[in-house]
Amino acid sequence: MRIIFEKEGQPKSQPDPFIFAYGGKYYIYSTGADGVCAYRAERLDGDWEYLGVIYARAGRKQYWAPCVLTEGDAVYLYVSTMPEETEDDHTQCLEVASAPSPEAPFRYLRTLLPPFSIDSHVVRSGGKLYMFYSVNDYDAERSGTYIVVQKMRSPTEMEGEPVAVIRPTLDEEIFLRDRFQKGKHWHTVEGPCYFRDGDDHYLIYSAGCYESAQYFLGYAAAHAKEDDLTKIVFEKKPSDTVYAPLIAKNEEEDGTGHNSVIKIGGDYWCVYHGRDVNEIKNYDNRSARICRLVPKGGELVALR
Repeated sequence: MRIIFEKEGQPKSQPDPFIFAYGGKYYIYSTGADGVCAYRAERLDGDWEYLGVIYARAGRKQYWAPCVLTEGDAVYLYVSTMPEETEDDHTQCLEVASAPSPEAPFRYLRTLLPPFSIDSHVVRSGGKLYMFYSVNDYDAERSGTYIVVQKMRSPTEMEGEPVAVIRPTLDEEIFLRDRFQKGKHWHTVEGPCYFRDGDDHYLIYSAGCYESAQYFLGYAAAHAKEDDLTKIVFEKKPSDTVYAPLIAKNEEEDGTGHNSVIKIGGDYWCVYHGRDVNEIKNYDNRSARICRLVPKGGELVALR
């Protein structure tokens, strides 16, 4: 199901949508070239209102894949950006901003990680904070972008070293063949989204090229009572060598990827972006969609 944003003057694109609930309302933040865009609704299937750009700062552009953490009276926003003067996407790095509410303008606090660091998901586990995010490995056999997890000392401080969680293992995860040198294909596994159902841990990821119709969502899982997320050993489903996406191109939509998950009344909902199959594949027409997720003892089913 597509989340409809059809009001005049409202952006029709919501790349990398992050959904969360706050104060009895639902919010979606999304990627924007000039800042993080925000939307609000009373219900998931309600009338979504565009709130405008809620975070931007001088000298930066390409605000990718925001996520949010609420702590006390503050809302923390995590997003990667790059300098205005460059066109090199690999200068993207993660920063944090804060505001007293989801609708107030956010204020830059600090840069958390060096380039290249993107696509954060900050979560609580066992009373501690952890950040899943994506980095690059140029020297791996399947070189490219992969997912790590790292402890956080506070909402604005990292702790320790990142631990690899999910690496590319499939040809379907190739972003571009011969990208930096002949015969060396660049892979992309990005957009981590973690949630836990009992002792089943799930990590959904996006893979391939976001501009491609074949961009897809896969997932890894683990069964453990462990709260320290740096100690969890996630395994791709159904395996490292079998392509069986959770959400991928079908007869209605393609370019499906980069999701967030929200639990409402016992049900899990996956909000992701995609394009109608007849749309041109470009940066500006990835719109937010939603489907129900059903966890079944370490397996996930998406009801589209």
